[in-house]
Amino acid sequence: MTLHNLTPESKLPQLGTTIFTQMSALAQQHNAINLSQGFPDFDGPGYLQERLAFHVSQGANQYAPMTGALPLREAIAEKTAELYGHHPDVNSDITVTAGASEALYAAITALVRPGDEVICFDPSYDSYAPAIKLAGGVLKTLTLQPPAFQVDWREFRALLSEKTRLVILNTPHNPSATVWQRSDYDALWQAIASQETYVLSDEVYEHICFDERGHASVLAHEALRARAIAVSSFGKTFHMTGWKVGYCVAPAALSAEIRKVHQYITFSVNTPAQLAIADMLRQHPEHYRELPAFYRAKRDRLINGLAGSRFKVLPCEGTYFLLADYSAISDLDDVSFCQWLTKEAGVAAIPLSVFCAGPFPHKLIRLCFAKQEATLDAAAERLCQL
Repeated sequence: MTLHNLTPESKLPQLGTTIFTQMSALAQQHNAINLSQGFPDFDGPGYLQERLAFHVSQGANQYAPMTGALPLREAIAEKTAELYGHHPDVNSDITVTAGASEALYAAITALVRPGDEVICFDPSYDSYAPAIKLAGGVLKTLTLQPPAFQVDWREFRALLSEKTRLVILNTPHNPSATVWQRSDYDALWQAIASQETYVLSDEVYEHICFDERGHASVLAHEALRARAIAVSSFGKTFHMTGWKVGYCVAPAALSAEIRKVHQYITFSVNTPAQLAIADMLRQHPEHYRELPAFYRAKRDRLINGLAGSRFKVLPCEGTYFLLADYSAISDLDDVSFCQWLTKEAGVAAIPLSVFCAGPFPHKLIRLCFAKQEATLDAAAERLCQL
């Protein structure tokens, strides 16, 4: 027996490089305008950058507390109380994480046991399913149908079982750009109230919601928040995705379990960035308050730019993504169409089927409008030529 060139048996044999990495690489190869991966092509607030430099210069360069720097946790508690009428305990309910992705992974790992069932709404963000599998959970999906992508609550109740441990929701929803209403939370509570089922609410686009009533958070639902984890992202809010600072809010008992995982993944998060964000939240709250209008203008610019195209644009209620139906342009499946679009039209997009565990035969692509006006205009011009 030889031990040379050992190859471990993969825990995730079906996974390779993510579609986001693939499409960004293809865009670079073909000098295409990249509307695929969800990050801005502009920088975040100057004040935030100045405060980062300040805290670095003042020596805030060692480990922060595992749960997060106290000034940031205090600022998060104040913002949560202002927006959602719930003031989480600074010491027991708030955990700062290395981006929202770590919060999601830590929460799934902490809660899901081998054999537990987890319900996701497809299309869903691609990090949920691998984390569920690694935890030994069983993924159950409820497919949302375009264009409304609304939850059929009768179908949801039919999926529930005594093994349902966790429900993962995302609002505003990536990739469908739809939002949950307060009535959805009521329906969810009625369905799970009588059993031990927890809720993981991915709310990273909470401040990019175009509904006049504002973002409906699980934290505003008194009954649900007693068994829920809400996850947020400063990268999305402050256009600084590379900083990788997020957080989760959960009751003390759930937070304690999440922290057991968090402390052995990252332990603590970038100290000067945390302190800079705390300053930003306190000194310039108008930034997140004005974010809906900021992104609404970009959304409308891309929609108007596509008005003369053969794409059918779906409604966008939140996030910085726009869905477009290309059925009048091509019979290709969505993955092949996105590859063709990048190579031949010079615009990179994301196919919606990659967000689904099962078949998703609709001809829909996702475009990111977190871009400068010139980028959006140039992309729209190319797409209108198809």
